[in-house]
Amino acid sequence: MKTYLGVDIGTFETKGVLVDETGNIIASAARKHKMLVPQAGWAEHNPDEDWWGDFVYVTKAILAQSSVDAADIKAVTTSAIGPCMLPVDEDGNALMNGVLYGVDNRAAKEVDDLTARIGEDVLMRECGNALTSQSVGPKILWLKRNRPEIFAKTAKILSSTSFLVHKLTGKWAIDHYTAANFSPLYRLDEGGWSTALADDIVPLDMLPDIYWTTDIVGGITAKASSETGLAVGTPVTCGTIDAASEAISVGVMKHGDMMLMYGSTIFTIMLSGKRITDPRLWYAPWLFEGQHASMAGLATSGTLTHWFRDQFAAELDPEKAFATLASEAASSPPGANGLVLLPYFSGERTPIHDPHAKGVLFGLNLTHTRADMFRAFLEGIALGTNDVVQTYRDIGEPPKALYAVGGGIKNKVWAQAMSDACALPQILKQHTIGASYGNAFLGAVALGDVTPNQIDEWNKLSGEITPNADLADLYAKRFGIFKRLYDSTKDLMAELDE
Repeated sequence: MKTYLGVDIGTFETKGVLVDETGNIIASAARKHKMLVPQAGWAEHNPDEDWWGDFVYVTKAILAQSSVDAADIKAVTTSAIGPCMLPVDEDGNALMNGVLYGVDNRAAKEVDDLTARIGEDVLMRECGNALTSQSVGPKILWLKRNRPEIFAKTAKILSSTSFLVHKLTGKWAIDHYTAANFSPLYRLDEGGWSTALADDIVPLDMLPDIYWTTDIVGGITAKASSETGLAVGTPVTCGTIDAASEAISVGVMKHGDMMLMYGSTIFTIMLSGKRITDPRLWYAPWLFEGQHASMAGLATSGTLTHWFRDQFAAELDPEKAFATLASEAASSPPGANGLVLLPYFSGERTPIHDPHAKGVLFGLNLTHTRADMFRAFLEGIALGTNDVVQTYRDIGEPPKALYAVGGGIKNKVWAQAMSDACALPQILKQHTIGASYGNAFLGAVALGDVTPNQIDEWNKLSGEITPNADLADLYAKRFGIFKRLYDSTKDLMAELDE
C-alpha cells in the first residue's frame, strides 16, 4: 500500500496526516503550541520546539497509531506558516526565534525606507507586490540593522518550511510561491533571486535554492530518520506555505477559484489566468509552473477569537469554550445589537496595509452582553473579509467559486456571517483538515501517482453555505459603517503610535 505523509505547522497547532493512494486518511495527529508576542506588533515561534519538535511529535504519533511500516511512506511533504524569516548557522541551527508572516510588523521602518528608495511602481512591475508587513526582504534588513551580532553569524535566511526541509534532508530549499514573498529580492521575470532593486539587504548566497513545490529536493537523512522514525531515503518535496496547501486540499484548481481559510488569520488565494498586480493584494507564481495566484489576508482572525476567549471567558473549560461562546453568539441577532468591530488588533494586512491600525469595538452601551460582543467579533472578521472580496470586485476579478476550509467552519455563526457579509456561497468538502491533507496529495502528485485535477476524487463535495438574502441590506449598511469607522480613526491610530 502506498501512503503519503503530510505535516503542517500552523500558528497555534501542528497537524499531520497519513493518507493512502485513494485519499483516505489512515491516521492523524496534532499538537498545540503558542504564538510568542514579546512586544506589541511582534510575532514569533521557537523553531526548534514549535516547528521541528512538533514535526517529530506528530510523525511518531502517526507511525505508532497507524502501524504502517515507515518504508511504505512514499513521500513526505511539509508546509508551515509563512512567509517567515529565520536566520540559521551553517549547520541549520536557528540563531533566534522565527519572525512570523504579516502579523509581525516590526519592519515598518524598513518597509517605508525601501519603498521610498525603490518606488512602489517599480516594486509592482518587478516583484508584483508592494512592500508590506508580509514581505520578508524588509525583515531581513531589520535583522541586519537591529541584530548585527546575529546577522554576522548567519549562513542562511530560511522560511519555516525551508527549516523543516533542511532538518529532513540537509538541503537548502524554498518554493517559488514562498520566494515571491521575499520582495524586493525575487524578480518575477527572472523567476529567481536578484539584488538589482536592493543590494544592501543580504548576499544572494545566503538565500535557499528555489524549486517548484512538488520537486523532490532530497531524501530523509540518517539523522532525521533517527529522530522521526521515517525511513532513510524517503523522498521529501520542497513544500510550501500552509495556505497554498489548504487551497489545494479543497480543490482550488482553476481561474476564479478562491480559497477562504478560517485559521489564525483569514487568508484567501484566488487563481487567475494572468498576473493580478494591485498594491492592496499580493501576487505569487502558483505551485505549478505557468499558473498565477493572487492572495489576501487579515492580520487577526482565529487569533482574535483566542484572545477573546482568554480575556472574557477564562472561567470556561478551554476545550469547550469556543462551543459555548458560539452558542451565546447565536442568541445575539445578526448585527450584534448595533456593535461594529474593527478587527485590527495587530495592525492590518490586506487591503489597507496599515501597521498602525487598532482594534475598535464601536457602539457599546449598558445593555450589551458577552454574546453581543463575541458575535460582533465574528462579524467584524467577516466585514474585514468582505473588504478583501470588494477589492477583487473593484479590479474586475471577482471570485467565481469560494471554497471554505479550516476549523472556523464549525462555528456556524461565523461561517454564516461570512457568506452574508460577502454575499457569496461557500463550497464545503468532506475533508476540512486543511494543509496537512493538501501536503499528502502534493506528495502523491510529486511522485506522479495522481494528477493535480484528481483532488476532487480524493476530497469530494459535502455541502454549501448560502447567504441569507434577507440580511443583505443589514450587512451592506454595517460594511459602510465599518469602512467609515476606519477612515475616521486611522489618523488617531497612527498618532497613538507616536
